[in-house]
Amino acid sequence: MPAPVPAPPVVVVSAAMAVPSGYYRPLEAAFEARGWQARTMPTRGFERGAPVASRHEDWSYASEVDALAEVVATLRSQDPERPVILLGHSLGAQLGAMHQLHRAPADGFVTVGGGVPHHRSYPFGGPGVLFLGLSVPVVTRVLGYLPKPFFGAPGARTLMREWARFARTGRPPFEVPHRIDTPTLVVKLQGDALAVSAANTAYVDLFLDPDAVTRWTYLRSDAPSDGTTDHVAWVRTPDVVVDRVVSWWEDRPA
Repeated sequence: MPAPVPAPPVVVVSAAMAVPSGYYRPLEAAFEARGWQARTMPTRGFERGAPVASRHEDWSYASEVDALAEVVATLRSQDPERPVILLGHSLGAQLGAMHQLHRAPADGFVTVGGGVPHHRSYPFGGPGVLFLGLSVPVVTRVLGYLPKPFFGAPGARTLMREWARFARTGRPPFEVPHRIDTPTLVVKLQGDALAVSAANTAYVDLFLDPDAVTRWTYLRSDAPSDGTTDHVAWVRTPDVVVDRVVSWWEDRPA
């Protein structure tokens, strides 16, 4: 008898900081056009009609990962034969790493625009990143949240303080007891001004088992005529990235 055809994966997208889940509809549609399933986690504080960060509304890396783990577990229970792939974009890649290290890991892990936001990874010591790393704790202590026009605002005080410490020190706001050894595709965006090459390399070195990692750079020359490799805007024309994710998963060693 022929071997059964494996069920196509379901992709859970963990969004970039301050980017609402609706922005990822083209990415979801691109996966679904290839016979996969995809859903994006709500971006707390940035969904229409939902509470925003304030002195009374706060959350953290851990609470965001708890919500992510609940979705992964629910999808597994609904269809145990269907692989779950976690796709983390920018901040979502940091949350994804925490999930893979401290919760029941997804079957596959994809990062796009992931990086360690340590200021020393950026040109000239990253003075803008260092400014955020130093100012966020002060502002959130006074106001109870991070207001506009700060990066990521309006931001929850705990999550933004955790991010700011990461930016100052290069130490993530969670333990790294081992390297992530689930199959992982790291997508670096050429010309990415936020997850620069050194930040992306630091992410790989800090979190990922080299034997489990496939690295791929999305070149500007590979983008469609109406597309881009911009840190956020790549999502609007995601087919090149989606094709790469699908081929990586289908071609990975058994």
